Amino acid sequence: MTTNRVANLLRRRESPQRPTFLELFFDLVFVFALTRIVHELVLDYTRGHVAERLTTSLAENGETLLLFLAVWWIWTQTAWVTSRFDPFQPTIQFVVITTMYGSLFLAVAISGALAETGLLFASTYVAIQVGRTLFFGLILRGHNLRRVNMLALVWFGASAVPWLTGAFAPEVTRNSLWTLALAIDYLGARFGWPVPGLGRAQVSPWAGAGEHLAERYWQLVIVALGETILTSGSSLLRGPIVADRTLALTVSFLATVLLWRIYFYRAGQILGEAIAASTDPGRVGRLAEFSHLLMVSGILATSAGSELTLVDPTGDAKPAWVGAILGGPALFLAGRSVFEYVAFARVSRPRPIGILVLAAMAPVMVGLPPLEVAAAAVAVLLGVAASDTIRAHGRPLEQASPPR
Repeated sequence: MTTNRVANLLRRRESPQRPTFLELFFDLVFVFALTRIVHELVLDYTRGHVAERLTTSLAENGETLLLFLAVWWIWTQTAWVTSRFDPFQPTIQFVVITTMYGSLFLAVAISGALAETGLLFASTYVAIQVGRTLFFGLILRGHNLRRVNMLALVWFGASAVPWLTGAFAPEVTRNSLWTLALAIDYLGARFGWPVPGLGRAQVSPWAGAGEHLAERYWQLVIVALGETILTSGSSLLRGPIVADRTLALTVSFLATVLLWRIYFYRAGQILGEAIAASTDPGRVGRLAEFSHLLMVSGILATSAGSELTLVDPTGDAKPAWVGAILGGPALFLAGRSVFEYVAFARVSRPRPIGILVLAAMAPVMVGLPPLEVAAAAVAVLLGVAASDTIRAHGRPLEQASPPR
């Protein structure tokens, strides 16, 4: 491929930074993937020996977290692709659609990834990461991004070994090997995929396409919130539509609305501006990625808690159930605190206060009806959202002021 043809594949700085319909189309498969993750979380919490012990449920959640982090990394890497390359080019569309196809199989394999579908999950993940990186390495001859992909290919090739080996190993060994594989993938990207004798990549996707990536991440938040609505509505249909279950659906919907409100006001609207105003957009971008990882994890845990509430709204909330119903909003607020720091270089007090209140409530909530626990979580979120409104009342909209 000639230099001019390579240049035509790149996203130009003057091009619109708004995500394209192709990227929104790509996100559809992740609605399904996140639904499967929530399903696994609910199974973690409803196993008899797990539900009675919070420590055991956290261990089960750790296994599900491995699968989520793999899915998250596929999505993140694809967002980086469309931030660097023009998604209107047929070659890039081919890459995105084939990644989408592979991600569909990855989502299908989630439910049995720690058992019978482990090989499908691991081999699909490796095929996406190695195949896509190799493809760009081949077509980008003569461009400095080829070096980035060839360095990344070394790291993805290294992580492929524990991924595929773990697929044939017993569960405990599999968890350890897959944890190692994810560590290789995440740390490689964090440090620029360094290779002895070849150096490391110096290109940060946030430096040139911060606005585009900011919008991609808030679109992923919308996908996660949409999954919450899908899961809670489907859960209601799986049983009798009676007053207490209808009320549980209402509480779940209120929680979703409040999570949306807390996210988007005001930091969620100006992330792109914050990155553009930063003297170190790479660092700010990494913090933004981390904050969204925490927030989306919190949304998924909240979704699992909503499904548990709909299963038995008036029963006795087991320790693990309380952990999900209250822990999800707490994890979201933790991520939102990091996100606020990214946008404004400070964290307002209501968010850490909300986390502390949720943690303090947890011990006394065990044994109460799950519907009451969920209502308490909504009350805390309402307090945080109300404090935002009160603080902003009568003041001009706050402008981005990222950490220096």
